Amino acid sequence: MEHIAIDLGSKESQVCIRGADGQILEERRITTRPATLRHYLERRPASRVIVEAGAEAFWVAELAQEVGHEVRVVPSTLAPALGVGERGLKNDRRDAAVLSAASCRVELPSAHIRSQQSRALQSRLGLRDAAVRARTGLLNVIHAHLRTTGERVRSGASRTLVNRVRERLGERAAMLEAVFASIESLNVSIAAMSKTLSAEAKHDELAERLQSVPGVGPFTALRFIATVDRVSRFRDASSVTSYFGVVPSEHSSGEQQHRGSITKAGSAAMRALLVQAAWAALRCRRSDPMLQWARRITQRRGKKVAVVALARKIARILFALWRDGSRYNAPRAAVAALQNTAPPRCMAPEGPQRPRLRIIALDAST
Repeated sequence: MEHIAIDLGSKESQVCIRGADGQILEERRITTRPATLRHYLERRPASRVIVEAGAEAFWVAELAQEVGHEVRVVPSTLAPALGVGERGLKNDRRDAAVLSAASCRVELPSAHIRSQQSRALQSRLGLRDAAVRARTGLLNVIHAHLRTTGERVRSGASRTLVNRVRERLGERAAMLEAVFASIESLNVSIAAMSKTLSAEAKHDELAERLQSVPGVGPFTALRFIATVDRVSRFRDASSVTSYFGVVPSEHSSGEQQHRGSITKAGSAAMRALLVQAAWAALRCRRSDPMLQWARRITQRRGKKVAVVALARKIARILFALWRDGSRYNAPRAAVAALQNTAPPRCMAPEGPQRPRLRIIALDAST
């Protein structure tokens, strides 16, 4: 089998092909265009194509799979360990040669290659997120201006801030009209994108089932679907929560064990939506047993810890609903919550205290 390493660039890419014995068969530059890459890869025998994770990596990987090649998308965090950029020497030709040589030596792990539908959904969600961030930046400009003048406006939703500022400042708001126009344009765009995505979530059977979980709305459900892509690629719910970075970090060595805050690995957007769903559930669903479990954690550890714990549990439930094809069942979630509840750290158990016994396991030969 040949090993085709492609160091991708926005305009041109470097290709290095090695044979099964590790000898370089070809090195060349090629235009980074779908038609050009497809034509080039179609002329090669079935090989292993290696690319480093990046903006162009996944459509190139999908294209290579379509023409019959085996693909490895090498995570960017792994590339330095393989020798990319070693000793401060980094260029396209060297990087492609290093990746192809590594593929000849070891079985390289690959990042998950998302389906085209999943990437398209994630792009639509990303466009809306970008519009919201742009609007937030402009709203902050207005708030900063109001602070410099000492003016205060009545509270309200973000989409109504322009009208409230105009009402408060009157003719003095003329200097902010350019910012107002940008915000109003973004409001229209965000509303249109939100309407489209909400309709998509309403007519998607999986997204509709996921929204049966307290606090989970259409954007959280769609983002979960786009991020997970295929539920079968995760072994269990713990793998999903670890993938989302909502599990405690650990720094243990020998007899010393230390667990810290959550790892924050994986998709920051998905993690933020899970936390937002947890806050929404705590505020709106008073009688749900899972939320009562979260409130007991609030009493012991504080609200922030409880919200993160609830976000982790929501992620586990979403995974289970997708895997099992079911809907949210409050009593079942309550039972699972009780099983996972640890005793309060700051409270001693009730009743008389008994001396603790140390149990020593002896080998049968003694």
